[in-house]
Formats: sequence, C-alpha cells, structure tokens
Amino acid sequence: MNLVAIDIGNTNISVGLFLKGAEQSIKTAGGAETDKVAANIREAWEKIPVSKHSKEGKQDGVVIASSVKPVWTEMVRKIVEEELQTKLLIIGENIPFPIDMAIENSIKVGTDRIVAAAAAYSVVGDAVVVLQVGTAVTIDLVDENGVFKGGVIAPGFEASSQALKDSTAQLPKIQIHKPAEVYGKNTMEAINAGLYYSAIATLQEMIRRYAEILGRWPQTVLTGSGAALIKDDCEFIDSYVPNLVVKGIAFAYRKYLDEKSKE
Repeated sequence: MNLVAIDIGNTNISVGLFLKGAEQSIKTAGGAETDKVAANIREAWEKIPVSKHSKEGKQDGVVIASSVKPVWTEMVRKIVEEELQTKLLIIGENIPFPIDMAIENSIKVGTDRIVAAAAAYSVVGDAVVVLQVGTAVTIDLVDENGVFKGGVIAPGFEASSQALKDSTAQLPKIQIHKPAEVYGKNTMEAINAGLYYSAIATLQEMIRRYAEILGRWPQTVLTGSGAALIKDDCEFIDSYVPNLVVKGIAFAYRKYLDEKSKE
C-alpha cells in the first residue's frame, strides 16, 4: 500500500508519504504557500516506486486527501492531476468513512475529525476522546464499540484572539504562547494567559462530561497544529500524536482495501 496522504486544513496542508503501509515522512506548509505545497506533494509522489505492470512507468500508488476547505481541495486537485498525472481521491467521496457514526448528516462533519477518530480507536480499541487543537478546537467521542458519537467545536487560539480584538475598543490581537505566570501583569499577558488556560480547561471539562456519559474515564489523544503548545500543561491527556489526520487518511485507505479484498 503506497500512498500520498494529504490533510487539507483551514490554515495548513500536510503531506504524508506511506510506502508499503509504513509512514515515511510528513511535511506541512501553509495552505496559501501554493509552491511549497506543490513541492511537498511532488517530492512525496516521486518516492513512490514505479508499478512493475505499467508500460508507461506510472507510480504504484494513490493520492488521497481529507479536506475541510473546498477552495484548497481544488488547488490540490489541479496539482495532482496536472503535475502527477493521476487522480486525487477524497475521503467521503471516493474512499468511504472508516468508522461507524451515530450522528446527523455525516457528510457535513469534517473528514479530519472522522479519520482522526477512526485512527485513534484502531489503536486504543476502546472508548477514546480525540482532541484537535488548530484553527478550531474539536473534541470528539468514540464509544467502546467504535462508534463516532459526535463532539464539540470551539474557536482556536487565532480565532479567539481575533474575536477579542474585533469585539473590543482597545484589546490587541496577540500571538498565543506558554505564559510565564498564571496571571498576566499587563493587558497582553492577561489575554495570553486567559486564552491559553481557557483552551486547556475546555479540553478537560469536555473529557469529564464524556466520562460521565461513559461511566468511566476514556483514553484521550491530543493532536493538531496548536497541540504542541499546550501539551505539557495537559496532564490529563494520555497521548500526544502529531499529524493524526494524515495517519487517519492512511488508515481509511487500508481499511477500504481490506474490505474490498473480502468482497
């Protein structure tokens, strides 16, 4: 199983290379950095071996994307079709969702949430909460039977900081970082501490509420572009897994191939 897995988010695009099912590399660029995104995709594709059965020398692999931003999906599709001369497969369209879902209108749920949840459950094998900290914060529950139950969506650091600036007369927009102290001694420090610790508190509170539903504390997995910033202050988290969505794309394709082989 050789594939290039592309996580198209709201801010970044991550490109993962998997050869014979094993992760080789994952590179991330801002979605607006078109040239860099294209270079990452080309570099990964060029490392996929040529098919022994191809007279045209085509690579023995596929390119699969999970996307939450349609305009960037089309940009990536153009790169894949014009530069790689292959088809871009999309999770939820060409590749089925890899997990059972007990939610309304599953097609409207971000595929990043679905594949990350499926990948986490495939490892844990029990109830698990997947917490993604990025442009948005999503906190999703998978029950002990491997059913995606749904979750919550909250603003990420960038959106929260922008909202404070836009909704007030004098508060500035800031870049969030780990606070030196719990309380700020000036306005910028106070905003930073407030947004930083409120994000952590939100994660912990939702896990607690999910635990009440389950009747026990679930396994927890933290991921997302903003997760590295707060992970050391999240003692309640069991695992920090960077690029879980990219890994979830590979899992979804592996499950798809397994199920096709049984037909």
